[in-house]
Amino acid sequence: MSEDNNRDSLIAAARRALDTSYSPYSNFRVGAALRFADGTVVTGTNIENASYGLALCAETVAVAKAMDDGHRGGLEEVAVIGDTAAPITPCGRCRQVLNELAELGGTDPVVWCAGEDEVVQTTLSALLPRAFGPASLDS
Repeated sequence: MSEDNNRDSLIAAARRALDTSYSPYSNFRVGAALRFADGTVVTGTNIENASYGLALCAETVAVAKAMDDGHRGGLEEVAVIGDTAAPITPCGRCRQVLNELAELGGTDPVVWCAGEDEVVQTTLSALLPRAFGPASLDS
């Protein structure tokens, strides 16, 4: 599969995740998809809570599902999309959560930030330079 097809299929998986968003308070739906070295794709969507601080972002849900399935590293690509024309990026908390999973496998995943009209390619290290992670705890 070509790089464009890989990107497009991952963004499409993130877009499908939008359909299960539970966002009655913000009405801001977000979908995320993670692709691992073995080809596995794991999706997540945002899940809000009446106690706003307990809301879960799409990327965090996807990481939790992936880790629950036993993925510890091998994260190669991330796609995140919202109900916006312009691309969205993972929030700071999600960047940190993604970094934990990526660092377990020593990867710097490509991050596809998508909107309805545009896709921007970046890397996790560009979004979270000098990240704090598991290696930071080694003495």
